[in-house]
Amino acid sequence: MEAFTELAPRPASNANYAFASALFEEFVASGVRHVCVCPGSRSAPLAVSAARSQDLRVWVHLDERAASFFALGLAKAERAPVALVCTSGTAAANFLPAVVEAYQGRVPLLVLTADRPPELRGWGAAQTIDQVGLFGSHVRWFSEAPPPQRDVPALRHARALACRAVAAAVGPPPGPVHLNLPFREPLDPSPDPSRGAGPGLEGDWAPRDRGSAPYTRSWRRAPPPSPDLVSHLHEALQGAPRGVIACGPDDGDPALPDAVARLARTAAWPVLAESTSQVRCGPHTRGAPILASFDAFLRDREFALAHSPDLVLRIGAPLTSKAFHQWLDLHPSSRLVMLDPDRTWSDPHHLASEVVEAEPVRLCEALEQRLRGRSSAPGCRRWLSDWTLAEKRARRVVEGRVGVRGELLAPQVVGVLAAALPDGATLFVSNSMAVRDLDGFLAVSTRRLRVLANRGANGIDGIVSSALGAAAAEGGPLALLSGDLAFLHDAGGLFAAHQHGIRATLVVVNDDGGGIFSLLPIAAHGESVDFERLFTVSHGLDLAAVAGAYGLRHQRVTTATDLSRALEHSLTSSGTQVIEVAVDRRENLALHRELHREICRSVRTGGPA
Repeated sequence: MEAFTELAPRPASNANYAFASALFEEFVASGVRHVCVCPGSRSAPLAVSAARSQDLRVWVHLDERAASFFALGLAKAERAPVALVCTSGTAAANFLPAVVEAYQGRVPLLVLTADRPPELRGWGAAQTIDQVGLFGSHVRWFSEAPPPQRDVPALRHARALACRAVAAAVGPPPGPVHLNLPFREPLDPSPDPSRGAGPGLEGDWAPRDRGSAPYTRSWRRAPPPSPDLVSHLHEALQGAPRGVIACGPDDGDPALPDAVARLARTAAWPVLAESTSQVRCGPHTRGAPILASFDAFLRDREFALAHSPDLVLRIGAPLTSKAFHQWLDLHPSSRLVMLDPDRTWSDPHHLASEVVEAEPVRLCEALEQRLRGRSSAPGCRRWLSDWTLAEKRARRVVEGRVGVRGELLAPQVVGVLAAALPDGATLFVSNSMAVRDLDGFLAVSTRRLRVLANRGANGIDGIVSSALGAAAAEGGPLALLSGDLAFLHDAGGLFAAHQHGIRATLVVVNDDGGGIFSLLPIAAHGESVDFERLFTVSHGLDLAAVAGAYGLRHQRVTTATDLSRALEHSLTSSGTQVIEVAVDRRENLALHRELHREICRSVRTGGPA
């Protein structure tokens, strides 16, 4: 339960600005610090009121779509709600992709869409569409305010609306909230004598100091694990010497990686840690059985069949690895316990035996305490040894192969980039091939590395904007790893880097098209399905010209040495630089396949570790 003070009624000679300023004051009181604004007439009361707040950082964007993904990335990095403002009409519709990603990815956004008043809707007024429930089921809460009035109840409503919106956005589960806000003219802050003054609202509209009247709110958090639940799961873990902890995409409590590592050490269970789980990199990995190459060696059917788990404890969202889910399918009698603190039921393969609603950090800590002092059975030690040995063999194959070829391909890019990032850096990764390359080739490290991605809806929309938004949080150096299509898809997002002087390094692996489609069954049909034109979409565009159009530095590299030098310079420089890594798509595909074959052969035949 948190308390804040109610705003004292303020004088106001313009109802729109009184309402908007009360709204943003309450946002500030609820912890909001950033607002992304797109130019527009109907949204003027919102934009000006936000800009006049000394406690808000306002980020101006030309494009609503880019603005919304920028806000998404900023909210991810800050782990706090960010407000988003646009005018009426199709401007609001451009927010939809980011709203969907925020809903699926559990990112708190406050989406404020200005609107025409009711009397103008449905009568052909310009820039007027139906904005009521515009984002459908993709928001945690929707509310439409009435057109502002010049009275105390209206201002109280504005404050309550803001408070409730933030509470709904932070959840759990977190997500976007949509407030549709109609405004009548005048839209500028000039006095509005035509409506008369409400009681106590004469004079200028600027806010007064806060009063002292208490007002409380409660934000529901995931419940702590009950003693009965801890006892139940402790008994399950004790009876499961062949256990696995699987960590999918997650960027919630920063204490989770350490809690998972301690539980794994005590239970003697391997941890299959996705690159976006925050578990693969950091000091907590020292001495812990954290595995990174499981997607590769679980492709070996012999290993997958021979290693039937008694219990799998899944933490975070569903894993990206297809091989992991196929492994679970091979063992339907295994027990899958899914931690689901936000009650999202993220189980697309419908394999969960139990869905546990409990706070993951405290649950891991409670289980570790119960297991502490227990001696591991020989079977448990052999089980863990099998997994760690497979990891060593897989890593040896990767490290031995990626340096053999002369050209720079995606696996090498991951290795060079990871080595260049300093302790405490953030790596934003695009969907499609980039996140799979990172998942397959990012080694376990004691270096602190925060890995962010839009793994809610898993689209390539707005990747550049999201990464720049995360960089705007100023949490240390940030690099983006992206493919060329994702980069071009959001080229307009580069305006934010130019406009706001954001410091970021954008690494673009350019294979001239959608390389991931070459890994799908459709590729085998070749030109009988017009594969190159319909799926690969070779573009032949000059990325240097794209970067230059937004005043950004660009460098094209083809060797690991050049990439390492370019990264060293960019990560210690101001501004945003685009580093383009040109790769041959066919050679890149061949290397991926060779690596997977060699890893499976090494694990299966017991090659040297």
